[in-house]
Amino acid sequence: MDYLPRYLETNIESDLEKKMVFLAGPRQVGKTTFAKALLEKNNMPMERYLNWDAAEDREQIIRERFPAGKGWVALDEIHKYSRWRQVVKGLYDKRHPDISVLVTGSARLDHYRHGGDSLQGRYHFYRMHPLTLAELQSFAKGDLNDLLVYGGFPEPFFAASEKETRRWSREYRSRLIREDLQDLERVKDIGLMENLAIRLPDLVGSPLSINALREDLQVSHKTAARWLTIFENLYLIFRIYPFGAPMIRAVKKEAKHYHMDWTVVKEAGARFENLVACHLLKWCHFVADTEGRDFELRYFRDIDRREVDFVIMEDQAPVYFIECKNSDRETSRSLRYLKQRFPDVRAIQISLAGSREFETSNGIEVMPASRFLSGLI
Repeated sequence: MDYLPRYLETNIESDLEKKMVFLAGPRQVGKTTFAKALLEKNNMPMERYLNWDAAEDREQIIRERFPAGKGWVALDEIHKYSRWRQVVKGLYDKRHPDISVLVTGSARLDHYRHGGDSLQGRYHFYRMHPLTLAELQSFAKGDLNDLLVYGGFPEPFFAASEKETRRWSREYRSRLIREDLQDLERVKDIGLMENLAIRLPDLVGSPLSINALREDLQVSHKTAARWLTIFENLYLIFRIYPFGAPMIRAVKKEAKHYHMDWTVVKEAGARFENLVACHLLKWCHFVADTEGRDFELRYFRDIDRREVDFVIMEDQAPVYFIECKNSDRETSRSLRYLKQRFPDVRAIQISLAGSREFETSNGIEVMPASRFLSGLI
């Protein structure tokens, strides 16, 4: 398969003219391919790509022997080096603007970019997500059913084989926990963490009880909570939290979780909801990373058990209510309830199997999921 330009390419090329760019995202989402393709596109030799996992490149990074001359340098997986921030800061301070630096790696980049960051003001931060419907349609490849079956990671998606998707998912989870986790975190009981990773897909779509997980695994609440945070840091999962307001008596504690590889979710409705969650999160991150707007993905659930799958917030205020259904036969009562209380917020119900597109008398937009998701990123 030839390289397909990714959705962040134009933004990152532009930002590299001004600052460093940090590109984080799940393992095997396409960051390395992207970095190499960007160098090639801009007529940069591959000697300007250094990967911490390659022994020869690692020695160059430790000795701080970087390619001479003007141009771009791509540093891949450098976050595994304990002094990576100091090295990158020194490179930038000594050679900017003659050199542009692209740093790619796992969530560790994200983990270290907050409070007390010695690199503050020297870089722009991006998050790369798996393939989504809008991105694929820009290549005229695939449809929503293909994404549901094969997932959004490039290798299994373009292989277009259910068997290969299952094999890839199993190997991906094992490598992430037994290799990446060992590189980045101090965890003794890898076996129990793998059990947790196997258990989590069955819980997608419902509020996630850490107490229940603690009892299942026979570990402390603190340990279970820490393991979930580690999985988030490695981009195995992400959590979204309740949208709450006194007027709607919303719950305020338990998060829902979803998987970057939604093919691990076996139940059809939960897998569809997970796919939509990934599409929405990608859009929220894209708007935040490219425009600096404060977007956040949440969900709604109240003490009377009314629930709406997703709420998109901007500057702490709701701007979208989104509900996922299999068909378009009737609109969600919970969505009607929220729309009534927030009449200015756009309320949308998307359906996997439905084909109709219309607006109800109370202002709820109903449309096929493919129509809605194609309008994102």
